[in-house]
Amino acid sequence: MRGSKAWRYSGGALVLANNNRRKKLKYNQHHRRCGWLWPPANTAAMGKGQRRRISWAMVCGVILFALGLISLFTGHVASNLEWYSQKLVKHRFWYSKRGGFGHGPIDIWKSKASKFYYGCSERGPHYAPPVHEPLSNGYLLIAASGGLNQQRTGITDAVVVARILNATLVVPELDHHSFWKDDSEFANIFDVDWFISFLSKDIPVVKRVPDKYMRALEKLPYTMRVPRKSEPQYYLDEVLPTLLRRHVVQLTKFDYRLANDLNEELQRLRCRANYHAFRFTEPLHKLGHKLVMKMRNMANRYIAVHLRFEPDMLAFSGCYYGGGDKERDKLGEIRKRWTNLPDVLPDGEQRKRGKCPLTPHEVGLMLRALGFSNDTYIYVASGEIYGGEETLQPLRELFPNFYTKEILAGKELQPFLPFSSRLAAIDYIVCDESDVFVTNNNGNMAKILAGRRRYMGHKRTIRPNARKLSALFLQREKMPWTTFSSRVKSAQRGYMGEPDEMKPGHMDFHEYPSSCICKKPFNFSHLDNHRTTNDASSYGHNEGVNNRDSDTSSSLEENEDDDILLD
Repeated sequence: MRGSKAWRYSGGALVLANNNRRKKLKYNQHHRRCGWLWPPANTAAMGKGQRRRISWAMVCGVILFALGLISLFTGHVASNLEWYSQKLVKHRFWYSKRGGFGHGPIDIWKSKASKFYYGCSERGPHYAPPVHEPLSNGYLLIAASGGLNQQRTGITDAVVVARILNATLVVPELDHHSFWKDDSEFANIFDVDWFISFLSKDIPVVKRVPDKYMRALEKLPYTMRVPRKSEPQYYLDEVLPTLLRRHVVQLTKFDYRLANDLNEELQRLRCRANYHAFRFTEPLHKLGHKLVMKMRNMANRYIAVHLRFEPDMLAFSGCYYGGGDKERDKLGEIRKRWTNLPDVLPDGEQRKRGKCPLTPHEVGLMLRALGFSNDTYIYVASGEIYGGEETLQPLRELFPNFYTKEILAGKELQPFLPFSSRLAAIDYIVCDESDVFVTNNNGNMAKILAGRRRYMGHKRTIRPNARKLSALFLQREKMPWTTFSSRVKSAQRGYMGEPDEMKPGHMDFHEYPSSCICKKPFNFSHLDNHRTTNDASSYGHNEGVNNRDSDTSSSLEENEDDDILLD
């Protein structure tokens, strides 16, 4: 029969007979060393190396046989025997980039790989000291744009731009005119003195331009707006000459105005600025950590979910959730505030492409399918939910231990209620301290926290694979729960916050700060700890994916005039 294949055993190798040809298939290294448990007859003719390999093979066979007996008499399954045999034969740590740490189950609460990574943003040995303020090339004013976390990305990049220009950075001005209309100043949210002192070894930072320069100006400071993701050379060619001539320059609407890929020293400066120079003011820090302690007192561990299901997010995404003409009209009115958004696609098309946030109910279903039980404590970070309490109710039913800053803080939250950025700071603190952080879109808070959690030891961060999950949610009622759960786990491989899920440089640096994450030297004592598995809180196999679905990446930051990059 054409195309027929027959397998047979021949001389220690598998041979495939396929009509007109034979093809010898190579065993992997383990099978070469441990696959033959008996020596060939003519060992005398063999070399010393061959006899040594056979001896190793016999040792492996004895070990495997012993482990089998343990399984038989104790009822304990000695799983993944190949891994143990490789450990003894190779005496090295086995790590598969595609499969993650072995092929064992993933602990949904903590990455087993986290112990091997740590944040590193130290200055290199040839890092030049900062220029002193009087000798700098001028004063750089920054007008940040958007919500708190969008502004944070802009300020982080402004620190790097000041370094590139040998300029003195003036404490940035926050956006008072975005969607949230928050009139908070930098000093209302961040510790200014800490910000200045921490960055003193990188750039000079001052609270305001000295009066002598301001009086010398004939008019308001010269303003410039640079293109998105500009390279350092652009700043040297276009901004520096103006700065040298005018001494004071303001860069407006400053968000995502610096290239993603920079040299290592500048990338590490980004990390020092983002993960160390920002420190919340004492009132915010105190309340945020009080909420964390309340969550910890109720449960040893908790999930923080950033729902991002507010009307502005849904309007910006152009997604439709079945609310008829009323929904279309309401979101359509909000959508008018942006003049350059693409046309809304037919109903359901955006969701099929993975461009829409999951509903609160879908977030709950995903978490339950992954293995989180209904007694899990969750903290929900969110503003005004589209649809209100009716939209939240299904999530509450799936996770009755449901808390928000409003529930936990009570009257203590009152002074912060008029200020959306300060409320966002409180959510940031509680989310950052959580055992598991779940994002629901690729906005700024999601990116900033995902990057920070990687930098701080790869705390578990889950991002829904919205494209694959949307198809599963449509079919939910047509399959039993076990099938649905299995398929959700499969869809989420590569989206669970494992260290090697993404290639360095492939994603936004704020989300994946690869230049600032180092691997610890390998220690053989890690091997036994590494294989420990908690079946009750684990799922599937770690098929860590090195590439994300290209159509799930957010295009929010690509709009030149939007000040949304919401949150």
